[in-house]
Amino acid sequence: MLDLIKNKIAKPLSLLAVSTSILLSVPAVHAATTSQPAIFSQMAIHHPVWAKSGMVATQEALATKIGVEILKQGGNAVDAAVAVGYALAVTLPRAGNLGGGGFMLVYLADKEQVIAIDYREKAPAAASRDMYLDDNGDVVPNLSKFHGLAIGTPGTVMGLEHARKTYGTLSREALIAPAMKLAKDGIIVTPDLESSLTAMQERLSKWPNTSKIFYKEDGSNYHAGDLLKQTDLAKTLSLISEQGEKGFYQGPVADAIVASIKEAGGSVSKQDLLDYNSVDRKAIEGTYRGYEIFSMPPPSSGGVHIVQILNMLENYDLKKMGHNSAQHIHTMVESMRRAYADRSLHLGDSDFVKVPVKTLTSKKYAKQLVDGINPDKATPSSEILPDADLPYESNQTTHFSIVDKWGNAVANTYTLNYSYGSGIVAQGTGVLLNNEMDDFSSKPGVANGYGLIGGEANAIEPGKRPLSSMSPTVILKDDQLFMVTGTPGGSRIITTTLQVISNVIDFDMNVADASAAPRIHHQWLPDYIRMESGLSLDTIKLLEAKGHTLKVESAMGSTQSIIKSESGLYGASDPRRPSALSEGY
Repeated sequence: MLDLIKNKIAKPLSLLAVSTSILLSVPAVHAATTSQPAIFSQMAIHHPVWAKSGMVATQEALATKIGVEILKQGGNAVDAAVAVGYALAVTLPRAGNLGGGGFMLVYLADKEQVIAIDYREKAPAAASRDMYLDDNGDVVPNLSKFHGLAIGTPGTVMGLEHARKTYGTLSREALIAPAMKLAKDGIIVTPDLESSLTAMQERLSKWPNTSKIFYKEDGSNYHAGDLLKQTDLAKTLSLISEQGEKGFYQGPVADAIVASIKEAGGSVSKQDLLDYNSVDRKAIEGTYRGYEIFSMPPPSSGGVHIVQILNMLENYDLKKMGHNSAQHIHTMVESMRRAYADRSLHLGDSDFVKVPVKTLTSKKYAKQLVDGINPDKATPSSEILPDADLPYESNQTTHFSIVDKWGNAVANTYTLNYSYGSGIVAQGTGVLLNNEMDDFSSKPGVANGYGLIGGEANAIEPGKRPLSSMSPTVILKDDQLFMVTGTPGGSRIITTTLQVISNVIDFDMNVADASAAPRIHHQWLPDYIRMESGLSLDTIKLLEAKGHTLKVESAMGSTQSIIKSESGLYGASDPRRPSALSEGY
């Protein structure tokens, strides 16, 4: 009888073992390296989207689907990125844009090369160092945020066109057509868009050109399910489709932009638009536990400080500490605060100031900083001063990641700065204009809208690009594409991107779990740990015992990430934004 019972138990168990074996033998379930666990592990809480040939991860579902269709049509990652960039200007107006700027990282698989495209906005020629100060030398509230003087010369159209002409394969007309159709025929308002427009109604309604587009004739809100048409934006997209960047930087669209900015008290001129240029730069490079890290160089601070913080963390066994344990968080915070202190002094537009990139991203300098970290006690930020003698060598943003069937990749982060930028739409164009001038140091030593302290390196100068935290990032393993990631989030961009990278590399998380895990942030000043809900009370108490101050605030970031492995592509859109979508084919 006992043998019979054993036999009956053994059969189901053997079937289970066979089933498990079959599941784990499917090519799509394994990670990029043998050192990592199965992607679709039963230990995981969140699971990525799998695709064989191409993957697009964006903050808005319609834009994702447009990118996938371009890949299916034979376009490469850059083609899809250009189409997505134009589409988001229609479907995600608070951050997707024509009137802003950003950064694109392009990985070319056949050349094993990473290119950094800088299409960040520029200060107009009439800008001046003290343009936001009153007669007493104090910063005038909101002048750099919600005024015509807040607007920098836009770079998005030039950047997208430069990327398409240099690295793309499909025609401009084919890539802009989907966005034109959405603008002309209208988009169905999502709950996310309704919530965003409702929250911004008071600010946006101050500008008649803006109110006419984003609110109904009686001034009421659009609701989920309503149709929102942007016919003026469709006409602008049509001109760009026909004429390329000239359709934006010259002619009737340029005239309207200049006139609307002037009416709002700003100073961007026709010559500023004519003089605007994007530029290819050398990506910031670093290594972390055998992975090659590539991210944006100045005027972004993102790449420098992601590599700097990773260099510090490489001195610790984070996995042994345990993910989001008090010791793990303490170690991250102490590293973050030192990097952000350096940011306050050294970072700016490298076309105008010397930035000690080589030193800031060196392992030797990181070790020097680590030597000053007490594992048991928080260092007050007031005791951390950036080193002025380093050697020099001669919230609302959106990110998307794309990988094509050839292994090419794009990580793109672009923005209007605040949600809906300045709130000003250039009359008759449908183009929302940025308020990126707030990213300069209105007065060195005075915090900007994100609480970041800037120094002389980021002082306002004509033609200069404001310092940014945007951090589109590409990671290679053994010279092959491994991961593409990035996020919006203002000053939290650097730390959010960093934590997703570390979650994957240090804690063997699949890309979905890595994206969903609770986040923390520290930026030197103000001196407290910003945290999302999800940390245990015990952990908080242990951190407080080390001398940290913690505050629970709103969720941080909207990471869009893709991991490439021998078995395919794995995409994960941050669950913090309800309209985001990763999809492939």
